[in-house]
Amino acid sequence: MTVHGHSSFAEWHRNGQHASYLRTMKSPGAILDILEIERPAGDMSRPALSDIVLMEDMLGCSRVRGDLGGGRFDVTTRRGTLAIAAPNFATTVINEKRHRLRTLAFPLAQWQHVLDEAADGRFSFDTSCIYGQVFDSWKIRSAVRNLWALCEEEGAPSRLLARAAGCEILAELCRLGGAPFAPAKGGLAPWAQRRCVELMHARLAEDLSLDELAAEAQLSPFHFARMFKQSLGAPPRVYLTRLRVEKACELLEQTDLPITQIAFEVGYSSNQVLARVFLKHMRMNPSDYRRAVREPTRSIA
Repeated sequence: MTVHGHSSFAEWHRNGQHASYLRTMKSPGAILDILEIERPAGDMSRPALSDIVLMEDMLGCSRVRGDLGGGRFDVTTRRGTLAIAAPNFATTVINEKRHRLRTLAFPLAQWQHVLDEAADGRFSFDTSCIYGQVFDSWKIRSAVRNLWALCEEEGAPSRLLARAAGCEILAELCRLGGAPFAPAKGGLAPWAQRRCVELMHARLAEDLSLDELAAEAQLSPFHFARMFKQSLGAPPRVYLTRLRVEKACELLEQTDLPITQIAFEVGYSSNQVLARVFLKHMRMNPSDYRRAVREPTRSIA
């Protein structure tokens, strides 16, 4: 169903009245939409859309007043201030000065079950004390910053990254809203850990989703992500990146495949993306690594 001809927050900013204010958009396909918007002073109200929208003020926009779904507010914001706009609510926002927002839009159909799992069904935007308010959270700011940085390195976020980052942020929103998320239930069973790692190896070149890994372990995505980290010492996305870098090293050492082909083999869209990831983890680019392992004496000299 669309509202006023627009189906989502991202679509509204692509094609709606505010399209000219869109600076950057990164989307992994309806799981989580990541946008940066720069808007002038004035009335920036919009129609009801079926997304939960998290906004971070990147500049500090002086005075802002309106209603995001939790009642009227009139505040002076600072750089890093956060706010949540309600799904299916026509927001009212009037800004005193030009401002820039980094926003994450969570399609409600994709995320309602995650919120229910995170808080054992106790979370409700209607009763949450954070709903529609301006607030601060270093943990959420850090998660958004890290997500943005990864998008800059690797392009549009993978389904695994989008779901995992969304789970982390929504769990913190539950806690801040007065519905602490359910305690962790320990690590993965040995059989589940083995099957998930095998699946990662087998589908290294694919955009493997958190939901698929969770299904392999017979768990919900929210609980799986936390239990995986307890068992293997790293979140699923970080662990998958390690596997990809290890496989890239193996192919660089043992084959003459072009680096672009190696990038595709380990799940990256181009040799430039592989180079950025490889440099971050191995402290050298793939070409230099290949030379170093194949001509060690010459490299030492």
